[in-house]
Amino acid sequence: MATKRNSNAGDSRRIAWRAAARFVLTVVIVTGCASRPHVEAIEATDETVSAAAAAANGRKDVGHTVVRKSAMAAQASSLFARSVHIDPILRPISNFLSMSSYALKSATGLVRRTALGTVQFPALEGTPIPALAYAEPMDLAAWEKELDRISGRRQTRGTIEFLIDGEAYFSRLLEAVDQAQESIDIRTYIFDNDDYAIYIADVLKQKSKAVEVRVLVDAFGNMVAMQADPDSLPGDHRGPLHMGRYLEQNSSIRFRSRAIPWITGDHTKTTIIDRKLAFIGGMNIGREYRYDWHDLMMEVTGPVVDHLQYDTDKAWAKASVFGDVAALIAMLDGKDRDSDDHGYPVRVLYTAAHDAEIYKAQLAAIRRSRSYILIENAYFSDDVILYELAKARRRGVDIRVILPSAGNHGSHDLSNLVAIDKMLRNGIRVYLYPGMSHVKAAVFDGWACVGSANFDKLSLEINRELNLATSYQPVVNDLITRLFIADMDRSTEVTEPPDLTVQARLFELVADEAM
Repeated sequence: MATKRNSNAGDSRRIAWRAAARFVLTVVIVTGCASRPHVEAIEATDETVSAAAAAANGRKDVGHTVVRKSAMAAQASSLFARSVHIDPILRPISNFLSMSSYALKSATGLVRRTALGTVQFPALEGTPIPALAYAEPMDLAAWEKELDRISGRRQTRGTIEFLIDGEAYFSRLLEAVDQAQESIDIRTYIFDNDDYAIYIADVLKQKSKAVEVRVLVDAFGNMVAMQADPDSLPGDHRGPLHMGRYLEQNSSIRFRSRAIPWITGDHTKTTIIDRKLAFIGGMNIGREYRYDWHDLMMEVTGPVVDHLQYDTDKAWAKASVFGDVAALIAMLDGKDRDSDDHGYPVRVLYTAAHDAEIYKAQLAAIRRSRSYILIENAYFSDDVILYELAKARRRGVDIRVILPSAGNHGSHDLSNLVAIDKMLRNGIRVYLYPGMSHVKAAVFDGWACVGSANFDKLSLEINRELNLATSYQPVVNDLITRLFIADMDRSTEVTEPPDLTVQARLFELVADEAM
C-alpha cells in the first residue's frame, strides 16, 4: 500500500512539474500580440512622439520596474494555480476538450509537417511555375453552400464597415460608447495598462454609472502585455499593476479574466454596444493599436450581432466561478433577437477545440481559387497553408501576401523569413509593409475572411478565434481597394530570397510546434 501511495505521489509530482514546465514555456515563447513593437515598426508622426520614446529609454525607474516584475510573478503564480488546479474543477469539459485537442493537433501536425518538408514540397518544387492563368473566379454561390457544410450552419445577415487603423476605430468606438443606452460588452485578448488604455478605462468607468459594462480578457495575454511597453509610451507613465482592479475601482464595471487551460487562449476581440452594434477584428485596447500599428476592425450591424452577442454571453458565463455549468445554461438559453433585421449575407467562423472552422474554410478556399488570392497577416507559419498556396500558384492563381517589415516579436520575424523563402521559390509575390501590420485579412476569388485569426498554429487550431466572412461584392471590393491595393502601394515587394540563418530555421520549427 505504501509503495502504491509513493507511486501515486510521484506521478502527481511529475504531472505538476510537466504542467509547470508547459506554463513557463508558454510564458517565454507565446507572447504574440502582447510583445513590444520594434523601434523600426513605429512611424513617428511628429517630434513629440520621438522625444517621448527617447524619454522612455532614458528615464527608467528601477524601483517601479521591480514592483512590476514582482506583480507579474504574483499574477503568473495565481494564473498557474487557476489553470492547473482550479480550472479543471470548474471547467472539466472545457479542459478535457482543450487537452485532447492540443495533444491530437500536436501529434498529427508533426507527422503532417514532416511529410510536407521531406516529400510533398520537394516534389512540388520540382515542377515548373506557369504563367498566371487569369481564369474566371470560383463559383461563389456553390462555395457558400460548401461553407454551410464546413461550418455546420447557414449564413446570417448584417452590414460591415471597415475601420482601418487606430484613429478610425477608436474614434468610432468612443462615439458608440458615449451613445450607449443599455450595455457595453468588451471581450478582448489584451486590455493594456498604458496611457491610452487607461484613458479608455476611465471613459468606461464613467459610463458604467449609466449602463451595464462587462469586460472579459485573456488572463495570460493581458498579464504579458502589461510588462511590454510600446516605445512611444511617455517615460513618466506608471500604469496600474492589475487592470481588472483598476477597472472595477470606483465604478460599476464587471471584470472577468479567462485562464489558459492547456495553453489555449481567447484571442477574440469584440465590443458590442446595446446588443445591436458590434466591433470585431484584430485590435486590442492599448497605445500600439491606437497610434503605432497598422490594423483593421469592422463595425457590424444586423442579425450577425445576435450571433456575436450569444458567443460573448457564453464566454462570459464560462469565465464565472460556475464555469462549464454556467456556460451550458447560457447555451441552453439560446440566442436572443435584439439586432435590427437588415443587411446582406455574412458568415461567422470560429476556431475552437476540435472545430477549426477558420482553418478548414480558408484551406478549402485556397483549393477552390482559380483567379487570385490576397493575404495580409503578421504571423505566417502554417506549412499546410503554404503548401496549398504553392499548389494554387501552379494552377495559375495570382497570389500576393503582405507581411510586416518589422513585427512585434523577433521570433515571428525570423519564422516569417522561412515562409517568405518558400513563397518566393513557389512563385508567390510577397510585400513587406513599412513597420508593423497587425491586419488579419484575406480574399479568395471574391470571398473575404477577416477577424482575429493569424496564419499560425495557435490561431488556426488552438486558441478561441472569431472571423467574419462574406461574398457580398461591394464589401469585398471595398476591402481590396482600401486595404490590399493601398497596402501594396505602401509596401516594398521582395524580389530576392532572404538569407536563412540557423536561428531563423530554429524559430520556424518553434513556431510550427508552439505558435
